[in-house]
Amino acid sequence: MTLDEAQAQVDQWIQTIGKRYFNELTNMALLTEEVGELARIVARTYGEQSFKDSDKGRNLADEMADVLWVLLCLANQTGVNLTDAFNKNLEKKTLRDSNRHRDNPKLGFSTDGGNQGQEG
Repeated sequence: MTLDEAQAQVDQWIQTIGKRYFNELTNMALLTEEVGELARIVARTYGEQSFKDSDKGRNLADEMADVLWVLLCLANQTGVNLTDAFNKNLEKKTLRDSNRHRDNPKLGFSTDGGNQGQEG
């Protein structure tokens, strides 16, 4: 599925099942909430925090999908084509960071692309 298809599918769902979009401010608050739920799972799965009983049944992939869903809603509401936006963003990062990460000694790689002992 492409981003365009995902945006269209979310819009179709909202129009037929969801009745209407929540307003942009509500969706921004919901996006923040969903990112927080994703952060909770990541912190407990990969970080030092332990799971609480209330965390049981939460699923990393599902939380990521929740974030994506609300982001797709916001894009639809504000007229943002995420395919175009993503492509422009990737181009910006490529131009800006073409040597930045490769030449970063903290990442453990030499400028010729060879690994200097660290994964990453």
